[in-house]
Order: sequence, then structure tokens, then C-alpha cells
Amino acid sequence: MSKLSDLGHKLHRGEISYDFVGKRKIWYGISLLITVVAIVGLAVNGLKEGIEFSGGAVFTTHKTSMSVTQVQNKISGDTHGNDATVQKLGNGSVRIQVGGVSTDESKKMQDDISKDLGMPKSQIDAEIVGPSWGKEISNKALEGLIIFLVLVVVYLAIAFEWRMALAALIALLHDLTITTGVYAIVGFEVSPGTVIGLLTILGYSLYDTVVVFDGLKEASKDLTKQNKYTYSDIANRSLNGTLVRSINTTVVALLPVAALLFIGGGILGAGTLNDIALALFVGLSAGAYSSIFIATPIVADFKERDPQMKALRKRVLAKRAADAAKARQAELSGEALPEEEDGGIEGDEGVAGATPAVVGPRAQGPAASGGTRQPRSQPVNRGNRGGRGRPSGKRR
Repeated sequence: MSKLSDLGHKLHRGEISYDFVGKRKIWYGISLLITVVAIVGLAVNGLKEGIEFSGGAVFTTHKTSMSVTQVQNKISGDTHGNDATVQKLGNGSVRIQVGGVSTDESKKMQDDISKDLGMPKSQIDAEIVGPSWGKEISNKALEGLIIFLVLVVVYLAIAFEWRMALAALIALLHDLTITTGVYAIVGFEVSPGTVIGLLTILGYSLYDTVVVFDGLKEASKDLTKQNKYTYSDIANRSLNGTLVRSINTTVVALLPVAALLFIGGGILGAGTLNDIALALFVGLSAGAYSSIFIATPIVADFKERDPQMKALRKRVLAKRAADAAKARQAELSGEALPEEEDGGIEGDEGVAGATPAVVGPRAQGPAASGGTRQPRSQPVNRGNRGGRGRPSGKRR
């Protein structure tokens, strides 16, 4: 058995655990810092909308040996002051996007680009995307996102409870903010692939969160009928029980996404993969973090404010304080701790052949007896009554 598998079994059985819920203020602080950085990056840089959202012209050349840098240098003076995005496609062709260009401007730009690149105009395909069409796409994407979030909240409120639904919504907004902030900081283009990636990571983040919530729902049944665990304790145990599973699924999902982003987009130059790969990579990482460090601790915070859970917490803390006081008293007096009513170590009573304990005065130390040690009580030898010696032979 591997070390990770052995660790997973120990976490699931409760032999070892990490206090995620108890240290939730640390995780809240880390998330707040990352979220503030993402919002600042979004406010300063803004999102770089792709041609599908902002409108403009797209020019696609036939197969060429020129690199992206060479194409950018050649067409730099013919974009009418607009920024041009150049991407090398897998078949060797080049894709040039210029935003904010009208139909008349795109025709003249096509002529200029064909001259700059030294290829016939017929080998350059032009496509015009109107601003109104791009705005419609943006609105549809936003509507789809809002509908998705509303349906998620309604489902979780019905399947679990409103506190879990609200915690899941906060975790999803956390993931969205971080992903869009990273997009703004890095300067990648927001394309339809980005929207697909965002919706994908939201579903993945919900998957991990729902797994933890399902275990928490089962473990917290009849919780108020006992005095050993608070709701936070049960939440932490549920989280530890699914920790290795969450790590495994996240790593397995990140490996192909990392290959798309770093190898496909970075090394091989397949720029069309960058938009969706970056959204998936950042979103999957943020989703795994939020399902462990954000969603469940928030649920514990909400539940601990419930009057029943407050009363349970008082009883549990009082019982733990009483048990600790008994343990200290027993340690000072040298006595063994009494057995727990709900499952301690089984005693010797009722065991066949067990020797009954001798009842008598406790032996006193020298300080208590004036320096004279009291004789210890000895058990009566039932086989030798009257203090007679042991018989030396068989009875006839």
C-alpha cells in the first residue's frame, strides 16, 4: 500500500486529522488577499475582450513559414492604430485579429496585409464581426452564468439546506473572481473558449464541494443528542475523510490541462488553446482550494450560530472541561480514570477467572503515618485455613 493510500485510510478512519475548520481564519485571510489582488488587477488592466465580444476583423492566411514576430513587425503600420493579435495555427497558417474595425476599414486592411506579407489577397481570408453581434454574445454569456448560479443555489438548498447553498455560492464567486483577475493580470484574450472553461470549472468546483457536504449531512444527523462533538468537529472529520480523494481528482484533472497550457500553448505555440487552458488551470486550482478551505468552514460558521448548535457547543465544552478536571485529579491521586459510559475499555467485572479486588484501607506513606509503614492487607489463603503449613503429601 502506498503512503498516500495509507494516509487516506487513516484520515477516513479518523486516526489522524488536520484542523481545517479550526484554522479557518487563516484560510479566509489568504483568500481575501488573493481576491483583492485579482480585483485590483481587473480594475487596472481590465479584460482583453476577444474579437467575438468586441467586434472587428479576423484575417487568416494560408500556410506560411513566417513566425508570429515577423508577421507582427510587417503589419504593425497597417492596423489603423488598433492592437493586432497574431496567432500561429496548427496547420501553419496565421490568424490576425484587429478589434474595432469597420467593414470599409477591413477591406483596405486586407489589401495592406497582403502587400506586407507578400502573398495574394486571395490567400488571406477576411471575416468581419460586428459590435452588435459581439455585444449579444456577451449578454448571452452573462445570462447563462446567472442562470447557472441560480439553479445551483436552488438545487443545493433543496438537497441539503440553505446554509450549504449559500456557502457553495460564495465559493463559486471566489473561484470566478480569482480566474477573471488572473486573466486581467496575464492579459489573455477573453473568448468563447474562456466562457466554456469558466462554466466547466464551476461544475468541477461544485463536485468536490457536494461530496464533502453529502458526508457532512450524513454525519450530522442526530448531532444534538450527544455531548462529545460539536458541529465544527463533525465538519472537520468529514473534510478530512474526503481530503485525499479531492487531492487525487484535482491532480488528475490538472495534468492534461497543464499539458494544454504549458506544452500546447507555450512550447508548441498553439495560441488558440491558451484561453480555455488558462481558465481551466486557474479555475480547477481555485475550485479545489475553495471546496476544502472555504465552503465547509463557512458552513460550520453558519451552523455554529444556530441556537441548538450553540447549546450543543456549551454542553460539549462543559463535558470536556469536566473530563479534563477528572483526569488531573486522578493523575494527582494516582487512581485510574473511570470508564466512559459510551464505550470505554472493558473492565474485569464478569470475566471468568478474574481475581476480585481486595477491599481495605489504602496504604499510607511515611509522611502520613509518622514514619511507620502500615502492614499491607494480604488475601486469605483459602486452601490453608488456620495458618497451617502446606501438606507435604497426598491425602489418603
